[in-house]
Amino acid sequence: MSGTIKPKNKTDQKKMIESGKRLSYVKNRLKEAVKIGVSAKQIEDLAVKLIKKEEGKASFKMVPNYDWATCINVNEGIVHGIPKKEIVFQKGDVVSVDVGIYYDGFHTDTSFTLGLEVDEKTEKFLEIGEKTLNSAIEKAKPGNRIYDISKSIEDMLKKSGYTPIKALVGHGIGRQLHEEPQIPCYTSGEYKDSPVIPDGACMAIEVMYSFGSEKLVLDEDGWTIVTSDGKISALFEDTVIAAKGGTRVLTA
Repeated sequence: MSGTIKPKNKTDQKKMIESGKRLSYVKNRLKEAVKIGVSAKQIEDLAVKLIKKEEGKASFKMVPNYDWATCINVNEGIVHGIPKKEIVFQKGDVVSVDVGIYYDGFHTDTSFTLGLEVDEKTEKFLEIGEKTLNSAIEKAKPGNRIYDISKSIEDMLKKSGYTPIKALVGHGIGRQLHEEPQIPCYTSGEYKDSPVIPDGACMAIEVMYSFGSEKLVLDEDGWTIVTSDGKISALFEDTVIAAKGGTRVLTA
């Protein structure tokens, strides 16, 4: 992970900004649609419709062997959940939706997690996730290192009593959905060996964490990754551009 991230040029940045703007619209309509009694398939169908309306392509459908525009997870599910029609959201569920768009040659990627009439303990769990993402984004500025982002995530989650997931990472993004560098939710190695963030770097920063163990297992569907102890997890993600004048969030 050593070295410096290659910055995007101004033309690329403008295209990323436009891609993010369109994805932001999709994301916020999906947020409004996640309710008790709604199925994961209904959210998927809406995402497909909205992405088409925004004249983009579903980034996730461009991943080999993945046939859906969204990844939707409930409770112990953390990533890559297939949006099945038999998954119907219930009172007390924690629902995460991950969605990406490919527009004019560039990908943007975002995720949110909502609690459906959950208890106060779960509300706090989700509130900390959002705050952690915002804190991490503040560290995503030119001159800092990826380590600074990871440390911010790790410190805030652990301080709150939650567990950052080590097996999954955020990532660079642009012409490809997943680019270097990896952006872990925890720190490892030497600070000096972590990539320097230059002006114009585009990154999908992800906060992935659980109420219990960091250990994960793959569901029998071959895609959905869940916590090994069955405790709830959450995912918050935004695509950003690191800039000297202030980091720009593209997918809020």
